[in-house]
Amino acid sequence: MALFEKMENMDAPKEKNIESGEVEKVKVFIVGSGPAGYTAAIYASRANLSPVLYEGLQPGGQLTTTNEVENFPGYPSGITGPEMMEDLKSQAMRFGTDIRFGYVTNADLSERPFKITVDGSRVIEAETLIIATGATAKYLGIPDESKYAGSGVSACATCDGFFYRGKKVAVVGGGDTACEEAIYLAGLAEKVYMIVRRDELRASKVMQERVFKTQNIEVLWKHQTKGLFGDGVVEGVTLVKNLGTPEEEEVKIEIDGFFLAIGHQPNSDLVKGYVDTDEVGYIKTIPGTAKTNVEGVFACGDVQDTQYRQAVTAAGSGCMAAIDAERFLSEQD
Repeated sequence: MALFEKMENMDAPKEKNIESGEVEKVKVFIVGSGPAGYTAAIYASRANLSPVLYEGLQPGGQLTTTNEVENFPGYPSGITGPEMMEDLKSQAMRFGTDIRFGYVTNADLSERPFKITVDGSRVIEAETLIIATGATAKYLGIPDESKYAGSGVSACATCDGFFYRGKKVAVVGGGDTACEEAIYLAGLAEKVYMIVRRDELRASKVMQERVFKTQNIEVLWKHQTKGLFGDGVVEGVTLVKNLGTPEEEEVKIEIDGFFLAIGHQPNSDLVKGYVDTDEVGYIKTIPGTAKTNVEGVFACGDVQDTQYRQAVTAAGSGCMAAIDAERFLSEQD
């Protein structure tokens, strides 16, 4: 297949100089530059599809905020998130991907070729579109979340839980995601606190029962986070119990890790109205493929992944999107 043919010219092309009034036309347009977007670019470029990839506001995606990645295959000694993204970017460029800095502001998917607007003015016509815009973890909004980012604050227990073996951690949230994160961390950490602002969990009964049966999980009811403290790294959290009541009091507990589990927001606004999404905003794909309900539009990575949200699964779905795009173009020809 074309996807696996060895490319003769490994030099990445420079951005085309389009004359005023002339609309640039591309075969494969990729939005997003995390593991999904870069992997899609690698496969599409090796298939001689000359993909154009726009990095967006956060080149490299969420992994650029991760200090240490130890669970991505091929890095036995671990690697930082920014370094890994640079590796993937360099690999995509080696095979000819045209990687550009810019922000896609509009996408007209009413007919092919699709009309993609970049930075509010430049229009590019694309025969296929791969959406790899990811999802954004929801945060509480307290300044300490940014202060200790990568130094004790995380939004992914599966990604970072390994670093807290035998230590004390806290999980914020009361839904299924929070319960799943707490149970996972309980298998690694000495103690897991669940910080819940209400007097009950919103999680399903099954998940609640699992939490209550796990001995090293302690649920802190009616607690809200005020701030974090520590010398360079998280050493504890300041909570407010019974906020707004006569029983209100400030509570401090010692922890090494602070995990947000209050949900993710998929970055799918760009294509809403054209591509089907679920009630949260995750793009729906045909099972076993990266295909959306719009022919020629494919989605990969966290923008369509409601379950795993890992770098390796994002990369795998990026591969799927590129192969699906290549096959779609072949059928059109």
